[in-house]
Amino acid sequence: MGNILDEVLKQLPKDKISEACFEAANIVLYTKDKEFFLDNKGSIKKIVDDIKKRVELRPDPKITMDQDKAEKAIKKILPKEALADNVIFDPFRSIVIIEAEKPGLAIGKQGSILKDIREKTTWVPLIRRTPAIRSQLIENIRAVLYQNSEYRRKFLDKIGHRIYDGWIREKRKEWIRLSYLGGGRQVGRSCILLQTPESRVLMDCGINVASTEEAYPHLELPEFNIEQLDAVILSHSHIDHCGFLPYLFKYGYKGPVYCTAPTRDVSALLLMDYVKIMKNDKKESIFDIEEIREMVKHTITLEFGEVSDITPDVRLTMYNSGHILGAAMSHLHIGNGLHNLCYGADMKYGKTALLDSAVDSFPRLETMMMESTYGARDKIMPPQKESDEYLKKIIKDTLARRGKVLMPTLGSGRAQEIMMMIEGMVRKKELEEISVFIDGLVWDVTAIHTAYPEFLTSNIRKNIFHKDLNPFLSPIFKRVGSKKERISIIEDEGPCVILATSGMLVGGPSVEYLKNLAGNKKNSLIFTCYQGEGSLGRRIMNGDREIIFKEGQKTEMFKINMEVHRLEVTNHSDRAQLMEFIKRVDPRPKKVILNHGENSSCLDLASSIHKTFRIETNAPRNLESIRIK
Repeated sequence: MGNILDEVLKQLPKDKISEACFEAANIVLYTKDKEFFLDNKGSIKKIVDDIKKRVELRPDPKITMDQDKAEKAIKKILPKEALADNVIFDPFRSIVIIEAEKPGLAIGKQGSILKDIREKTTWVPLIRRTPAIRSQLIENIRAVLYQNSEYRRKFLDKIGHRIYDGWIREKRKEWIRLSYLGGGRQVGRSCILLQTPESRVLMDCGINVASTEEAYPHLELPEFNIEQLDAVILSHSHIDHCGFLPYLFKYGYKGPVYCTAPTRDVSALLLMDYVKIMKNDKKESIFDIEEIREMVKHTITLEFGEVSDITPDVRLTMYNSGHILGAAMSHLHIGNGLHNLCYGADMKYGKTALLDSAVDSFPRLETMMMESTYGARDKIMPPQKESDEYLKKIIKDTLARRGKVLMPTLGSGRAQEIMMMIEGMVRKKELEEISVFIDGLVWDVTAIHTAYPEFLTSNIRKNIFHKDLNPFLSPIFKRVGSKKERISIIEDEGPCVILATSGMLVGGPSVEYLKNLAGNKKNSLIFTCYQGEGSLGRRIMNGDREIIFKEGQKTEMFKINMEVHRLEVTNHSDRAQLMEFIKRVDPRPKKVILNHGENSSCLDLASSIHKTFRIETNAPRNLESIRIK
């Protein structure tokens, strides 16, 4: 595009702009002229219309009001009814974030209060809804961004120059190649390298938590060079997709990680928990908290539907995948119309209590990359009502015999769906008011759900806005905050339900509960998520009833006498939904590539799609590279 900043500056008075820079694919102009900042006479809108890029005008940090004075002025301007309780300054970008329980009142009619704040403080105000559940962990994660405001500004400008300053590699050739570093005919360690003549983009970088021998992606592949990596796209926050990302920063990666805001927050929480579990199990962690901070520092968040250039020849748009909060399908427009690829990652093609169904319509689409976790012919999930009834029966029967229900669960997605199921049963008086103990990171992840209601279904969103109706604030849910409380629940608490991470019983509080509850026939164990090959959960689900635990030199054996159940509550699409998605996706792809599924599931689904829809299919193995253009 030539020098786009010079083109923009040509259209503006020379004395009005003190600095022009990038924030990734966006252009930001700073001015020391307060009058021009408050009213640019439509000149910025004209530039946006001409270049079709996002352009923002901000005050130069040198003319913004002192932060202490600005905070006092802002609190004086805001109506008390808005219940604004937190003001955060991003000084190097001249932005002030204001959290309010009633954002509409903080914005004012037609933005009148925001305009007043701009005029009186010369800061750019952004209004956010105060989360219904506060979490110190979440605030610590976001603090990383504000504490590194100066670094972020320089980093984002550097990314913009990489996008707009022209090609640095082969200019004339046109080809696209995918290399599977993980996730090929397996569930776990999803990691796929996209290469074009100009770009190197990594799609996810996860860990297989259920395996010790094949836990990490194959970064030794000749095609992968961390020094040439332009960008990472993170589809969602589950460890099998994000778990290896901090390792990249440990070994020198300083580029961007593109994801949604909830994915950034939840992945940081889960990664910190992963490090904690490794240390508690006296295992050496492959990265530490500092690398997780680096990951957060380098994230660039996108809204669903927001179009953003990420390299000179790759344009990214994220769409709802229906899997968990903030989970995205990544649509990549490659080259000047050369090819359109969608990386579906994990998806749910069906509405749930929390999330809308995965998107099935795209501007253009030639290749669809799709999961096959439940792609085998026999993987048809029961209707939601049937799952509700089954869960209700297990809980009732267990409580009637004075037992406890243990539900190992993933911290993000599955846990919140189950919370909605149980809360709904209690609210409708189908279950007595019981205690549901929340252990592990489930509580903090649930807090993030309340911080991003715009990513949830309209019904849940409306309820979150009213404290009396917010299902996550139901008195039946009780947070477990310490080991002492955990022991009390095991030894003293009467009949109850326990939701605890991890979902595959590969560490975390769920394993501690299992050790103490397994021997009692009154108790029940309910599996609610996919159990990876080699995991303790898979072994128990397959009938193993004598479990050996090793801790240092100590070895203990436990018998599983409690009832074992499997509840088909999944945030993945089952076989029927995957086939229905391909039937309805618009436009229909010319090629479908299957990944994230065990060998038989990948091959079975690939065969069925080819036979039914006459679409070319492929199910690559790990270490394979395929050319798609």
